[in-house]
Amino acid sequence: MCGIVGAIRSQHNVVDFLTDGLKRLEYRGYDSSGIAVQTENGLKRVRRVGRVALMEQACKEKGLTGHTGIGHTRWATHGGVTEPNAHPHISAGLISVVHNGIIENFENERTRLQADGYIFESQTDTEVIAHSVHQQYVKTGNLFAAVQTACQTFHGAFAIAVIANDRPNQMVVARMGCPLLIGLGEGETFIASDVSAVVAFTRQIMYLEDGDVALLSENGIDNLLDKNGKTPKRDVKTSQVSLASLELGPYTHFMQKEIHEQPKAIADTAEVFLNAGFIPENFGETPKGEPALAVFNDIHSIKILACGTSYYAGLTAKYWFEGIAKIRCDVEIASEYRYRKVIADPNELIITISQSGETLDTLEALKFAKSLGHKHSLSICNVMESALPRESELVLYTRAGAEIGVASTKAFTTQLVALFGLAVTLGKLRGTIDRNSETTYTEELRQLAGSIQHALNLEPQIASWASHFANKPSSLFLGRGIHYPIALEGALKLKEITYIHAEAYPAGELKHGPLALVDENMPVVVIAPNDSLLDKVKANMQEVEARGGELFVFTDLDSEYTATDNIHVIRTPRHVGVLSPILHTIPVQLLAYHVALAKGTDVDKPRNLAKSVTVE
Repeated sequence: MCGIVGAIRSQHNVVDFLTDGLKRLEYRGYDSSGIAVQTENGLKRVRRVGRVALMEQACKEKGLTGHTGIGHTRWATHGGVTEPNAHPHISAGLISVVHNGIIENFENERTRLQADGYIFESQTDTEVIAHSVHQQYVKTGNLFAAVQTACQTFHGAFAIAVIANDRPNQMVVARMGCPLLIGLGEGETFIASDVSAVVAFTRQIMYLEDGDVALLSENGIDNLLDKNGKTPKRDVKTSQVSLASLELGPYTHFMQKEIHEQPKAIADTAEVFLNAGFIPENFGETPKGEPALAVFNDIHSIKILACGTSYYAGLTAKYWFEGIAKIRCDVEIASEYRYRKVIADPNELIITISQSGETLDTLEALKFAKSLGHKHSLSICNVMESALPRESELVLYTRAGAEIGVASTKAFTTQLVALFGLAVTLGKLRGTIDRNSETTYTEELRQLAGSIQHALNLEPQIASWASHFANKPSSLFLGRGIHYPIALEGALKLKEITYIHAEAYPAGELKHGPLALVDENMPVVVIAPNDSLLDKVKANMQEVEARGGELFVFTDLDSEYTATDNIHVIRTPRHVGVLSPILHTIPVQLLAYHVALAKGTDVDKPRNLAKSVTVE
């Protein structure tokens, strides 16, 4: 959830990198930030509550310079949002640590360390790391061994970077369950939670794996051991992340930018199916060299595990898997699945969905499924070299590009494209679709990006609705069938960035309780395309109108709605068939964005949230 950076730069001021890197990682947490730097006068630390810019200004005022340093931007877990709880944490003026993750046994470790005379200045779990490393370091004088030994006592997930005041040209990093990479340059070495932090300084990247501990210097990696104490081979790869994708350009917010990037992101993701067709080869092969075809032929059902927006992508895909491929599909919230008694089925395909590929609940749910005997797994992910694809048999990467805004937009719609492509692929293999149907699906997919652009052109109309929501305490979203998950996603977006309470229901459930909430202060958003359930949705809308509710309807050009004083209608250009859920996602994204503008909230950094949820 937090973001960490670090560097050893023989010829440059490390502070420049630390502050720039933390700004790029601020989407991972923005409760506080801080850096610790090896200066000519020893270890110096600057911490501030709030955004990285405040900490950066403090560094400038202090004239902080040095060649080795670590930094952190925090999403608070243990302990409130205060400067003493901000990272880096320092032990005895000697050891400085930044940490992403959660140390689950920190209370026991804290008690042990206090008994040994250590004084704690914060409420965080991270401070036990600093003191534990210090305890081992004073015994051995070896920073690498100290970190290695200390990590063996920690339970939970962590990525850490450690520097010692008496070793100005060394850094030790360790990973277990949280992302961490090393960037290699000329006379400089970088570490970060995400490639976006380092790509402006180097494109040569090595991804650490669980259990890795590395000793770094300005010349690169001096020592690297895996969880078994052996020296592993970790490939150095050239990052393809575009710097332009990490900049706002002409847009006011990253969310706005990413909403408008969806035609390209969808076209890029769909390209794999449009060029090669709906074939198993698009999903690669297993680590054992087994083709995807063999995996798909060995399954008779699907279970999707995901969280948040990705979970709603799974709910949408269920309709495609069961309707197109005629294969049973269950969808579960990953954080719940891993804590219940599960009936395992070796011939059930486990599909995990995650933008970052580092969502801890989803990753642990996959590991749990595999431990129960599930043989087959496939991940839908947007980030190359992330943990989830490495844990899966097969993978299909979406091509959304970097997504910085906390509220997911283009990652969601590209996930839907990938899942649709899988559904059609399985349908072909299972003989549930004929050539004509495949041709239709191909053409609908080909035209989708253009339809998305048409939906984006509706933005001025959607923006005009914002004032109807900005001062309301709650909102209701309705959909039926395959569009119900889009109603859920619309409600989530409104909650995330406007702080307006919003709920979503299948429209048919309205009369079973939620209708009691409807009054003039409860705007009701209805996703009502021209599909087989349209008449049913119209009847549900009449129930709302009869009770004085104000309706905001997203529908298609070829549907018959009459706008009135209490019924507002916006029409997408046409009904796009089975891909309609993707198209109707765009209006609810734009609605949430413009309501947030009307309310004056921080669109890209909503309170209490962060982008990559790498803690439980």
